[in-house]
Amino acid sequence: MKLATQIGQGIDGYIIGGIGLAMGAITDDLHLSSMEQGLVGASPLIGIFIGGPLFGRLADRFGRRPVFLMDMLIFLIGSVLQFFVLDGPQLILIRLVMGVAIGGEYAIGAPLLSEYAGRLGRGRLLASLEISWYVGYALATVVGALFTSVDGGWRWSLASSAVIAVVCVALRGGIPESARWLLSRGRRDEAEALIEKYGIEVDVEAELDDRDEVRQDGFRALFSRRHLRSTVFASVFWAALVLPYFAIGTFWTEVFEALHMGDNAVAALLVYSFTAVAGVTAGCLVVDRIGRRKLLIPPFWITAGCLALVAVWPSSTPVIVVGFLFFIFLNAASSALTAVYPLEVFPTALRTTGVGFATAMSRVGAAIGTFLLPMGLDHFGAEFVLLIGAGVLVVGALVSQFLAPETTDLDLARAARTAREGA
Repeated sequence: MKLATQIGQGIDGYIIGGIGLAMGAITDDLHLSSMEQGLVGASPLIGIFIGGPLFGRLADRFGRRPVFLMDMLIFLIGSVLQFFVLDGPQLILIRLVMGVAIGGEYAIGAPLLSEYAGRLGRGRLLASLEISWYVGYALATVVGALFTSVDGGWRWSLASSAVIAVVCVALRGGIPESARWLLSRGRRDEAEALIEKYGIEVDVEAELDDRDEVRQDGFRALFSRRHLRSTVFASVFWAALVLPYFAIGTFWTEVFEALHMGDNAVAALLVYSFTAVAGVTAGCLVVDRIGRRKLLIPPFWITAGCLALVAVWPSSTPVIVVGFLFFIFLNAASSALTAVYPLEVFPTALRTTGVGFATAMSRVGAAIGTFLLPMGLDHFGAEFVLLIGAGVLVVGALVSQFLAPETTDLDLARAARTAREGA
């Protein structure tokens, strides 16, 4: 289960990251306008907005296992179709559909793994999924770099995700259903059989206590007084973390050129990607040691300062290099929590619905930022774009300061109660 989930997270990062170095060649071959460039970059993020809530609700209603497999089949088909696109609108549509699958992966994969994880070490296990995401992102960058000098190489680069999808489909065929989900549906005997078979650590009574109210309300429960705090926190902190990263990463070459460092853009994007891998690995290692809040709130303030510093001194190469490196490293370290916090603040019967909704909200901001960034560079310059990114990070810091619960080492049912009670 862990490997099937990690590969799924890796392919998410691979699909998002694969567009970075390919964008220039795609623009030339398909004659994209600046608006179409923005839509190619933003379309997977828009798709996530649809796929997160849709697949999350399906997984809460019909079970984790069938939706988990269906999601990866969409990845496989979309990966192959990218090779054959003839124009910008076709590529935008295909990547939009693949974004729907990415949203489904966020809503299902990590929650399913969390429901089989014990309370001790759960943070590190779930955060390791984010390492897979960043490794996938970095691997896509390497593959893209290898194909930059090949005529039509971007087609091979984007379609190469099909290889990963085939492996993942094979692995997911034998995944069992979630025992916690079975409890949330009142199927106690089946759940307890799985708990005994796999040695799962579950507070059965706490799970059963929460099931009736949420199962009846569905999406509406997210906005009830009982769960609104968790919904707002999960959505806002996630959006604030990923918006600057996706926007800057997708158009890294353009950002670097706007800062008058275009000759080093490819090498810088590789450094960008692998620094992120190092950052999320560090976050994974400390998430259960220092606690969730300490890994989230201070890095928000520091990364906001880093982007603001680059915006204020855009002519200084040392400031640009150091500022971006600190931003990438700490942003990625905190991003380990996107595979942890949203799963812990919602009860089982609402977990994939809540995670799916938070995923969607996070990608609304990321999609808007990715869509507007090339136009922002054209009309206002890199300094303005970086200051906006810093402002987004400040919002994330403030919301987290007031709403982030400390859920380290708590059983999932207990963690959700802590979140909604504001403890």
